[in-house]
Amino acid sequence: MNQHIVSATRTETALRSLDFFASLNQESIAKLGAISLLKELPGEYILHYENSYSDRLLFLVEGLVKAYKIDKYDNEIFLYYIYPGTMISDLSSLEESELLSYANISTVESSLLLSIEYRRFKTLFLDTGVLSHNFTLEILRQSKLLRELIDREFLLDSVSKVAMMLDKDLEMFNRLRRHDVSMMLHIQPETLSRVLKRLKRDDLVCTEKGEVMVCDHERLQAIYKDSL
Repeated sequence: MNQHIVSATRTETALRSLDFFASLNQESIAKLGAISLLKELPGEYILHYENSYSDRLLFLVEGLVKAYKIDKYDNEIFLYYIYPGTMISDLSSLEESELLSYANISTVESSLLLSIEYRRFKTLFLDTGVLSHNFTLEILRQSKLLRELIDREFLLDSVSKVAMMLDKDLEMFNRLRRHDVSMMLHIQPETLSRVLKRLKRDDLVCTEKGEVMVCDHERLQAIYKDSL
């Protein structure tokens, strides 16, 4: 299944739906729309490979995208999910004319993406200062995400990893299969099962109709915050 380009009218609607562009007036939205495409993509569609350059700035409008790396044994190392309303492209500087991807990026399910010509975007909205503040904030957000990823992998044990996900991303925890949650947290499925039983035994979580519910956020947060 190939990508499908959506109409210009829906493209402008998508632009208005993104907080990143909330400060733009109609004239600026029209200029941005002229250098943008809205694409419908199938699941498991690769957008970028690790260490590849792109001349398109990408935002996720609908769906779900993941970032991951591949180790020397061809195993997928999950990094993080990218949710609707969020920039997909990796940012490191206001000066670069191309965007370098830190990781492999692919859709998880059918998704709607906004693709913008980066060089023209830079000329119209960054070099003029119109969106440079928003761009800087996005660089800081991505830097914070990377720090949290490093903390998760190097400072947290299995119990803390599960507690953090249940506290911060319960919807995704229930949406994914347990095997996928294990892969995401880089723990064994058996370990995940044991941790959930322990948290239930301690009355921190419970289950209802097959979904996990948090019973005590404060105690759950204490598990992983003490390790950070």
